[in-house]
Amino acid sequence: MSERNIRVEPIDRQAVEDQEVEIVERKGIGHPDSICDGVAESVASALAQAYLDRVGKVLHFNTDETQLVAGEAAPAFGGGEVVDPIYLLIVGRATKHYEGQTIPTERIALTAAREYLEETIPQLEVGEDIIVDVKLGEGSGDLQEVFGEDEVSVPMANDTSFGVGHAPLTETEQIVSEAESRLNGEFADENPYLGPDVKIMGKREGDEIDVTVAAAMIDEYVPDMDAYEDAVESVREFVEEVANEHTDRDVTVHVNTADDYDEGSIYLTVTGTSAEQGDDGSVGRGNRANGLITPNRSMSMEATSGKNPVNHIGKIYNLLSTEIAESVVDEVDGIRDLRVRLLSQIGRPIDEPHVADVHVVTDDGVTLEDVQDEVEAIVDRELADVTEITRRVIDGELSTF
Repeated sequence: MSERNIRVEPIDRQAVEDQEVEIVERKGIGHPDSICDGVAESVASALAQAYLDRVGKVLHFNTDETQLVAGEAAPAFGGGEVVDPIYLLIVGRATKHYEGQTIPTERIALTAAREYLEETIPQLEVGEDIIVDVKLGEGSGDLQEVFGEDEVSVPMANDTSFGVGHAPLTETEQIVSEAESRLNGEFADENPYLGPDVKIMGKREGDEIDVTVAAAMIDEYVPDMDAYEDAVESVREFVEEVANEHTDRDVTVHVNTADDYDEGSIYLTVTGTSAEQGDDGSVGRGNRANGLITPNRSMSMEATSGKNPVNHIGKIYNLLSTEIAESVVDEVDGIRDLRVRLLSQIGRPIDEPHVADVHVVTDDGVTLEDVQDEVEAIVDRELADVTEITRRVIDGELSTF
C-alpha cells in the first residue's frame, strides 16, 4: 500500500445532478478573459519548449498576469472598423540568462502571442486592431529537471496551495461545454458571421434547463438586420440541437437577450470579440482548469494558464485533480459524483501531496466500502505519474481554460 496521504470519504451534499438548482458558465475562446488565458498559456508553452531546446530543462518562468485593455470600435452592417486598438500586456517573469546563454524570452513571447491570436481570432489584425506588449522580469534560478536522458526526477512544490477537480460532468455542464466548442468549431467554420466571443450560461431548475448565449456577430458577414436576426436564430437552433443530444429534460435556448431590434441595439462587432468595445480581460477571471465555471462545485481561485508546468501547484494540481476525477469515474462503477482536492506543502515532492482528499457520492445500492480500494489505487497511480502532466501541458495536449 502506498504511503501517500490519500483520504476517501462520503461527500457532504447531494450529487450536483440531483440538486434542485444548478448554474454553469463557460466563457468562449474569444472572450477577453479567455484571450488572456489563451495567450498566457501559449507563451508559457513556447517558453518551456524553448528552454528545453536550448538548455535541456525548463527554467523558471510565469506569465499568468497577462492583461487586456479593451479598445473602441465602430461596427456597421457589411463592415465597420476598429477606432482604437485593443492593448494586450504579457506580464510575468522569465529566466533570460543561463550558463552563458542569453535567451530571447520577450521575442519568444511576442511570437507565441501573435500566432495564437491569428489562429484564434483571425478578424483581429495584430499590430493594428490589437497591440501586443510584453514585460517579463528576470526569473530566479532554474527548476529541477524533469525531462532528459537521465531518470525523471520529481520536483518540489513551489507553494502551499491546492487544486480541485470533479467528475462526471452533469448534463448541464456537458451542454455548456460542448455548445461553446462546437459553435466555435463546426458552426463557425460554416457560418463565418459568428465571432469567437461566445459566452454560455446554463441554468437548471429541476428538469428545466435554460441556456443563455451571448454571441458576437462579425459585421463584415452581416449585411442587414434581417441577416442578423437569421444569424441569431441559427445559433439558437444549433445550441438547442446540441443540448438535446445530452438530455431528455426540457431545454430553452436564448441568444443575445440584450438586443433591442427597434432601437438597432444589437451584438454586432468588427472583430468577433467584445474586447474591441469596452470589455477588459485578465488571466484567471474566467473558466477553471476544466473549461467551466461551476458555482455548485468546489473550485480553486488559482489562475491555471501561464504558470510554469514543472512545479507550480496552481497549475499542476488543478489539472491533475481533474484527470484523477475523470479516471476514477471511467474505471470504477457505481460513482454518481466525485470531487478531488489535492493540497501541496511547499518543499514536498509534488507526487506526495499534503493530502489527496476524495469525496464520493455512490449510486443507490453501492457503498463507499465497495469502491474505496479502487479509488485509492487510481489516485495513487495518477500521483505517481504526476510529471506526465508537465509533458502533456508543454506538448499542448491539455487545455487550461
